[in-house]
Amino acid sequence: MKTQKFLLLAILFLQLSCKSQTKKINGLSFVASRDKIDTTHTNSVLRAQSNYVALMPFGFIRDLALPEVQHNTSRQWFGETRSGLLQYAKEFQKNDVKIMVKPQLWVGRGYFTGDIVMDSEEKWQILEKSYSEFILAYAKAAKEINADIFCIGTELEEFVMNRPKYWQDLITQIKSIYKGKLTYAANWDEYKRVPFWTEIDFIGIDAYFPLSKEKSPTVADLEIGWKPHKEEIKSIQKKYNKPIMFTEFGYRSVDYTGKEPWDANRIEGSINLQAQVNGLQAIHNQFWKEDWFAGGFVWKWFHRHDKVGGINDNRFTPQNKPAEELIRKLYKQ
Repeated sequence: MKTQKFLLLAILFLQLSCKSQTKKINGLSFVASRDKIDTTHTNSVLRAQSNYVALMPFGFIRDLALPEVQHNTSRQWFGETRSGLLQYAKEFQKNDVKIMVKPQLWVGRGYFTGDIVMDSEEKWQILEKSYSEFILAYAKAAKEINADIFCIGTELEEFVMNRPKYWQDLITQIKSIYKGKLTYAANWDEYKRVPFWTEIDFIGIDAYFPLSKEKSPTVADLEIGWKPHKEEIKSIQKKYNKPIMFTEFGYRSVDYTGKEPWDANRIEGSINLQAQVNGLQAIHNQFWKEDWFAGGFVWKWFHRHDKVGGINDNRFTPQNKPAEELIRKLYKQ
């Protein structure tokens, strides 16, 4: 009898362990701010049923052709610095919200980070040295806060494609410091060419795939649009046998939101709250049930919940819109 009870307990423990291991990352991309945060700022994340946040310290490059990465300076907002990362993480970890540290670059005048490319070997070496200082500093911070995931870069296609050996060496250096899970946030049109997926734990994709040219696409329209992209994602997943993570995903609450979902600047189209809801529902329908899919991080979530979003906002945040209620429902499942 004792043996039978022991076996039943062992089976129950294994079942619970498997469930915990397969729980999706229901994440939010938590935007860095000027301020420290406290429970008044983290409560909205808890209400959204999110179990992860991406915290995003920043480095800055003045121009595409200038190789110096400036970071952790007194001119930056608090949340963009090392001290801000540590303080934010502490507040979230009080409530058992897990952390992905996702250092990002910002290029002057809003140039796209994927176009960072140097015109000489000398400049490449300066960039590499500077980027290593930036990313390794945050690998050390990720270790200090016991972050669950560390993202080694975001949408850096030209840098990655032109300097593959540098990235292999960088990953080795990161692993000597930080022992958690690693990912890289590849742009939606970049992920198939990243040369180092075998070296890290998650295939990370910023999932702004074009899905529909309709003004107000339905969930069905968007799911049809996902079909070819999903097949390509599955082929990459099988090739490398690594789980897929959407390091960013989201839709603006605007007409034609499925046409070019990456476009944060366009003014075309009126506010369309339902289109945003439909986009989030479609991506959840297509991916959250797949065992090879790890989950993802909604773009984006601000600390002053009462001051952002709302029914007159056509930007990415789902806050204070019908999309927020949908996220709460989906993440609670």
